[in-house]
Amino acid sequence: MCYWCIDHSRLMWLPQFTRKMPPPVRHWCDQADEIGKYGWLAHDGVHFGVQEIEESGFVLKTEFVKRPGGDHGGDWTARFTVKPKLPDRPVVLSLMFYIALDGDGHLEESSTKKRLTGIRGITPELGQFELKFPKSVSSVQKFHHLITHADRLDELKDVLVKSMSLDNWEKSSKLPYFIFHGRYVPRDRKANYIVHQVTAVLPLQMEVIFESGSYHNRPSILSGDVFTTELHKYQTEFDAKFERLFPLHVKGYGEEDISFAKAALSNLIGSIGYFYGSSLVQSVYNEEPVNYWEAPLYTGVPSRPFFPRGFLWDEGFHNLLISQWDESISVDIIGHWFDLMNTEGWIPREQILGVEARAKVPTQFIVQRNKNANPPTFFLPLKSIIKHKIESNTVEDKAFLSALYPRLKAWFTWYNVSQVGKTSTSYRWRGRDEKAVKQLNPLTLTSGLDDFPRASHPSDEEYHIDLRCWLALASGVMADIARSLDKNWQVYDATHRRLMDNTALDELHWSEKGQQYSDFGLHTERVRLERPKRPENLQPGQRPPPQDKVRTVQEEPHLQFVNSLGYVSLFPFLLKIIDPKSPKLYTVLRDLKDPALLWSDYGLRSLSKSAKLYNRYNTEHDPPYWRGAIWINMNYLALDALDFYSRESGPHQDTARAIYKELRTNIVNNMIKQYRRTGYIWENYSDKTGEGKGSHPFTGWSALVVLIMGEKY
Repeated sequence: MCYWCIDHSRLMWLPQFTRKMPPPVRHWCDQADEIGKYGWLAHDGVHFGVQEIEESGFVLKTEFVKRPGGDHGGDWTARFTVKPKLPDRPVVLSLMFYIALDGDGHLEESSTKKRLTGIRGITPELGQFELKFPKSVSSVQKFHHLITHADRLDELKDVLVKSMSLDNWEKSSKLPYFIFHGRYVPRDRKANYIVHQVTAVLPLQMEVIFESGSYHNRPSILSGDVFTTELHKYQTEFDAKFERLFPLHVKGYGEEDISFAKAALSNLIGSIGYFYGSSLVQSVYNEEPVNYWEAPLYTGVPSRPFFPRGFLWDEGFHNLLISQWDESISVDIIGHWFDLMNTEGWIPREQILGVEARAKVPTQFIVQRNKNANPPTFFLPLKSIIKHKIESNTVEDKAFLSALYPRLKAWFTWYNVSQVGKTSTSYRWRGRDEKAVKQLNPLTLTSGLDDFPRASHPSDEEYHIDLRCWLALASGVMADIARSLDKNWQVYDATHRRLMDNTALDELHWSEKGQQYSDFGLHTERVRLERPKRPENLQPGQRPPPQDKVRTVQEEPHLQFVNSLGYVSLFPFLLKIIDPKSPKLYTVLRDLKDPALLWSDYGLRSLSKSAKLYNRYNTEHDPPYWRGAIWINMNYLALDALDFYSRESGPHQDTARAIYKELRTNIVNNMIKQYRRTGYIWENYSDKTGEGKGSHPFTGWSALVVLIMGEKY
């Protein structure tokens, strides 16, 4: 499990005496590991982090502290503390800390006759450095190491396992355990991968110290009592900052609830990683996919075990919370993302950079297509970030806005060239497949709401309400930044006023029949999945080949509104486009609160119970995703909108305020309940039972619960 890493310095671990083959080494964070629970308890994104991992027989606690200094980032120390769950049941565990080079550099071991004591190295990025392994603390411990070569970073575990051999724990005991035997480097290779193995009877405490060669005159070694003192200092500062930004005590939350909120924030912050590589892109200009330029990306990830890579529309939501905690981190993230833009203004929606990232992604999702968009959610955090930068008016902030503006301009222009519909001021998501005969409703992956029901037959005639609303938001932010830089803001302001105009919106997207905002397209409700008929030309005794169900159309489609009430139809409300005095706002609020439609005791469901495709499989094998489940990012936007309409003068203020209070309570109470029950924050939640569903831990946009608790919108 790769639960913590800095520059490919990481930890693996192995419970000994299990008699399993191959040995059950933990490395990459994988949902299939079925670990009891794990996650960061505190992490400030800069100086320190504390994490607990609960295995079946022991608890592993990891702590790190960073000390800035020198020309390459400074020093850091990690402390690993492992305790058995049951003191009367001895546990023998191997901790294996390793470093591996990805490119140029050199590694060299430091050792005594008994054990490896450190690793010296040099790389272009880190300069000279030294890793030190002070003696660990345990009643019984043994030391081994491996010095070898690995061709690729995604093969490290395989190389390690193949290098292991069996030994006897004691002469009087034949219990086998796995060890290394020192150096094994092929003749034509050089060592680029070193592993330090400590095997001990628990409890065990071990430190790893990284010292940068460019850090001169360090005040002390970051170890022992010095480490403990620094860790306590940063933990205290973290707690004080958290309470200052999100005053949950004042709002009536107890210590256990506040610990949940700190864990949610910390797991989002702790998921931020550094990736390097190139996107594989299918362009209209090439017959086959080509690799884009190699580039770095500093980004959060939605889920460490299941989605350990950057997603464009997720990252906008992530930075609503990250920017509240530390705006400088968000500025760094945004800068990296916009440096991935091509000359046309397009940014790939999934960033699968490097061999490790690609190893975790199904083949069909690796190629990115330069016609396909993703919701421009970065405009959500940018709205407040740009406001802060304008108000501060420092030289540094002006420079940031000046550098960002041309990239935002290109991005905004790309949407308004590539994603427009046939009708004036309409927009259409590209990327739907009209030939997807096995899908009940062809997916709209580019919208982020993958299987939410759209027009049954994709065509150039359709247009999508959610994309139009995203561009309304984007045009307003563009006007703000252009005005602050004395650029041509009038063109963005005119677009913003046009897209915010309720009359034009209603003409395009209000369905009188459905009494809701809707997509428009070539559509029929009468479709279903059926098994193809058995072939007639089978030989006697011949079994028919397996055949998946395919879509059959019971009624010819025609151009009409797609009246599937759910998150998509709520977008004019979610992004605060509906006029506060509009009677349509009352209709939306009424539908929100109706248990037969969108309301549940745990949050707003993604698709109305009245919809034909509510909780329906989209293929024979693909369960419903955005067809009823409760998603926290959309519920955050709903609470933001309810809070807005409860403060705006109009006939629906009181209704909005009452729904806001109840919805907020339902969401927070259920998420805390499920966290206490399972130890995890989840990708989405059941609208029937409130139970967590999907990948876990999912502390990307589900971590927005912190802003919900703190009422930060």
